[in-house]
Amino acid sequence: MIRARDIFTQIQKLTFKLIQSGLVTDQCSPTIRRLSNSQREEVNISDIQSESSSIFLKKIPYKTLYYELLARRFYNVKMIDGALIQMQYIFCNNKIERHRLSFFPNPDLYSFQDYPEVYLEDKLYSDIVDIRLVCVPLRFDYDASRNDDGEMVAKPIVHPISHLTIGQYKNCRIPVKSALTPYQFIEFIVRNFYNTDTVIYTDCLERWNKYFEESIFDEEKNIINISIPVY
Repeated sequence: MIRARDIFTQIQKLTFKLIQSGLVTDQCSPTIRRLSNSQREEVNISDIQSESSSIFLKKIPYKTLYYELLARRFYNVKMIDGALIQMQYIFCNNKIERHRLSFFPNPDLYSFQDYPEVYLEDKLYSDIVDIRLVCVPLRFDYDASRNDDGEMVAKPIVHPISHLTIGQYKNCRIPVKSALTPYQFIEFIVRNFYNTDTVIYTDCLERWNKYFEESIFDEEKNIINISIPVY
């Protein structure tokens, strides 16, 4: 069984490994706390303002959203190309209830994967823009909570328990087989956006052999969905 403390420890270790790899330029340590008057534990981002999460409810351009997150330091790590990564989990009675795992690419810089030498040679790159790039944020959500009537918030296909949202589209919810551990999420991000032809940065990550139980609805197995390998 994976507990909140396991997630907290894993985020700490992953952050350290990413710093060692040279891919991270800033980080905020994770926190773990028990929510008042409940059996819930939250693994979140330290030093964030309590109202920071409300920013996601605003209808604002992506660039504005990115720079608000940056100004508030509402991220676990800031990558070398300016991309922001967030990892937030809530457990109830020692069982995962929700998570939000987000990747926000920098709207104003080259991608690291396409131009690693620009970053690794420590050149001034704050004004460099690659007009070919389209900044597409990614978010893996998990929600196994129930409403006041005891019914699950999630619904087959319409709102999968675990799903991937691409580009902040409200109704983009691609079913995912289960909740993701921090390792699975970070490995996905690093492999797809930071590994290069010459350096495989995912090799620096400490593999974690624990994983969450399958949560995908049967109806979702008959449409395109995202499977998660068991290590």
